[in-house]
Amino acid sequence: MSNVKRDPMTARDLVGYGEFPPNPDWPGGALIAVNFNLNVEGGGEATLANGDDTSEGMLNDIGVPAFSRRVPLVESVFEYGSRRGVWRVLDVFRDFSVAVSVLAVARAIEQNPELARAFIERGHEVVSHGYRWIDYGEVPEEVEREHIRRAVEILANLTGTRPVGWMTGRPGPNTRRLVVETGGFLYDRDSLADELPYWVRIGDKPHLVISYSYEANDNRFNENSGFSTGDDFFLYMRDAFDLLYREGRNGSPKLLSIGLHDRLIGRPGRCSGLIKLLEYMRRFDRVWFCRGVDIAEHWRSKFPVENGG
Repeated sequence: MSNVKRDPMTARDLVGYGEFPPNPDWPGGALIAVNFNLNVEGGGEATLANGDDTSEGMLNDIGVPAFSRRVPLVESVFEYGSRRGVWRVLDVFRDFSVAVSVLAVARAIEQNPELARAFIERGHEVVSHGYRWIDYGEVPEEVEREHIRRAVEILANLTGTRPVGWMTGRPGPNTRRLVVETGGFLYDRDSLADELPYWVRIGDKPHLVISYSYEANDNRFNENSGFSTGDDFFLYMRDAFDLLYREGRNGSPKLLSIGLHDRLIGRPGRCSGLIKLLEYMRRFDRVWFCRGVDIAEHWRSKFPVENGG
């Protein structure tokens, strides 16, 4: 495609594809692409055990703010995700034969290598979710560069395959440039800007961005700040699916990216909503369940950047 924009982390683009987005021509003539993203972060969050100055105050599900001391209950929430929740969610996706993108924090996975093996054996994609699950907004450039390098090295060693997707989650102004400088990535997910992939230019290099979502996301279970029950999750995601499926039938297919967390959707009272959603989606034809790498490879094939994209 010729409309390659500058890196929107530093130069904003409020126009995008405009009134008439391209038809993505999803495989099999799909009317919608559905990409589930399972965040695995436990052990990589802020904690004095990782040498941080404070405990984790974000998405700990029990409303405990950050403290300058260890907070055992907060740490146990993250431990629940990797001890139990992740296995429940993986089994659900196995039952529905859906492969997902696992957004894996390297520091988390290196403490639970059995998980890395399971992701690969079950056909999921392991995306680098950074070395740590922290806000990189004020992390020095040289530290972030080293964290990117370490994340790639750890995940490659644990899975046997270098990650080709990247998502920091809380990126800083240098993140995308450092990812491109590192090389080897087909795409990143550090954007919430669209419902189709799009190209940006970092220096003289084209780079593909596949937008994520903090809205079609189980983070709204956190402290019941939007979702209180599994049915709340199901109904919201069902409505998003229905609207995008309708647009697909009208000639404008899109991508529905759904974010999940092992410590959130992995709870018994919530996971039922995920099961209902998968049961519902499986009733429709022309639905492409895909991983981030599948989307990236498709987009690069159908919409290559001119002159070396």
